[in-house]
Amino acid sequence: MARVLEDVVGLEEAAGYVSLVSQTLGGDVNRQYTKALDVDRLDLGQVAQVMVDLKRRLGGDFFVIEENERRIVLGNRVCPFGEKVVGRPSMCMMTSNVFGTIAAENLGYARVELDKTIARWDVGCRVIVHLRPPAESDEGTGREYYGDLR
Repeated sequence: MARVLEDVVGLEEAAGYVSLVSQTLGGDVNRQYTKALDVDRLDLGQVAQVMVDLKRRLGGDFFVIEENERRIVLGNRVCPFGEKVVGRPSMCMMTSNVFGTIAAENLGYARVELDKTIARWDVGCRVIVHLRPPAESDEGTGREYYGDLR
């Protein structure tokens, strides 16, 4: 699907389509985990562990490198999409949107930076989920997600 989308409509449009689908998926996954854990909202540690658990269930090998009030940094050795993801960076929007949606819905804000990805021919992935908006002097790379902490 990603190959066809990227070839027909281009990388940016394909990434946009994957983003729409995965944002809905992220909300659904978040509801399933909060229900299973019997909580209204996940805390920081639970958010990080949910990200790792979800990707493990999908065949990935994600792990937490760093976790604090400013950010969650995840590494990954195996893409859940297998070798077919190589050269198809639009598929990484699935990870960005699911992680961003889960973090924002529970912690209020997320900015997901795909620092390294297997899709871009890196040996592994390094995903940084920033939990604070960038300062005015910091451009801040990545895609932003906003939650509703009423």
